[in-house]
Amino acid sequence: MKNSTTTNINHHKEEQQHHPKNDPSTVSSIDSRFNQTLKNVQGLLKGRSIPGKVLLTRRAEPPDDPSIQSPTFGRSFSENDAGGRDHMHKSTEEKDQSTSKRNNEGANMLNPSTSNIDNTSKETHKSPMTARATDSTRVTKFTKELSVPTVRLERLRELGWSGVPPYMRPIVWRLLLGYAPPNSDRREGVLRRKRLEYLDCVAQFYDIPDTERSDDEINMLRQIAVDCPRTVPDVTFFQQEQVQKSLERILYTWAIRHPASGYVQGINDLVTPFLVVFLSEYLEGDVDNWSVSNLSPEKISDIEADCYWCLSKLLDGMQDHYTFAQPGIQRLVFKLKELVRRIDEPVSRHIEEQGLEFLQFAFRWFNCLLIREIPFHLVTRLWDTYLAEGDALPDFLVYIFASFLLTWSEKLQKLDFQEMVMFLQHLPTQNWTHQELEMVLSRAYMWHSMFNSSPSHLAS
Repeated sequence: MKNSTTTNINHHKEEQQHHPKNDPSTVSSIDSRFNQTLKNVQGLLKGRSIPGKVLLTRRAEPPDDPSIQSPTFGRSFSENDAGGRDHMHKSTEEKDQSTSKRNNEGANMLNPSTSNIDNTSKETHKSPMTARATDSTRVTKFTKELSVPTVRLERLRELGWSGVPPYMRPIVWRLLLGYAPPNSDRREGVLRRKRLEYLDCVAQFYDIPDTERSDDEINMLRQIAVDCPRTVPDVTFFQQEQVQKSLERILYTWAIRHPASGYVQGINDLVTPFLVVFLSEYLEGDVDNWSVSNLSPEKISDIEADCYWCLSKLLDGMQDHYTFAQPGIQRLVFKLKELVRRIDEPVSRHIEEQGLEFLQFAFRWFNCLLIREIPFHLVTRLWDTYLAEGDALPDFLVYIFASFLLTWSEKLQKLDFQEMVMFLQHLPTQNWTHQELEMVLSRAYMWHSMFNSSPSHLAS
């Protein structure tokens, strides 16, 4: 890619013209997401070296409300931070516009070392009050969307991509997955009917003696019973017997009703974000201090049903990830390898020279959707973006995982085969905060914007 601002602008416009969703009603939304993402990256990447050095230029936009500034990254993140593109947009826009004029736009790389980033970083440390104002603004936007008689799912996806306020996650996730209908008049009736249907399934398939099961079903139930105690072992909440029993019921019922794949190890991890989010409607405080012993059987049954149906909706879009030989995952691992090769050729070449196959480390990423790779308190924020992507999630995973891998670009190039295997199996993410996760998502969105609509970039 030439280091030319003019060439880059033309390239971006050409991508927009060929994008399948590029109609007048969505162009402004795409532009806004793109610009906000660039500002996130600039605000986040102070002092970091980013692989690929992709040249991008930014088109100035007026802020939504110049009176509101949000110094998002001048403070530590908490669970209440919505994060993402909307969250930082207002705080950096005017500052970026003034500072970018003083910097060489042709050198505006992903490896930021220019003074405008220093200035922006200092600006974001000024006032914690404005951060709360921006949080309030985002909550207001969600409240407005959720209060209409029929929710506009596309707008909800745009808001949800950047993070959902924790107490709104249950309803937002049900809507994004298509489990709850957008029409508010029908919502309660549909949820009641689906929860009763789950109860019937449990009675029909789970609450029966082993004498009524086939040998395969008995073996599958035993495997699930073995895997449940291993699920998210570093979170004590999941070690409670009652929680593991709920996991077992959900997984076995799902497997029986999806015989094409049945139960596959790794699906147990995928239930955990749903379980935590839907339990949050009844339990407060830190997840490690939760106990389900005080919840009524009816509430536990409703929570299990919501987890079951949301898991079903999620996996409907990636069925071949869990069928025999898991061809869907193998296909995405190949795409990941190709994308990394185009973005960061030195890392790609080093991995190949050391004889390390992407399947050896990335298979688990796709199988468990990174749940085992990052601290669990960040998982629900990551899943806000997953669910907002909808049917496009499998392809977008490739970009998220490329961004995740290339976080350690320089480190990987210094490791031999054995060291790389050990490093990638135990990535140093235990101290990650929302800041590191937002950076991964911002890079992924940026690369997706550049490459996904221009397949020639990924051609050999």
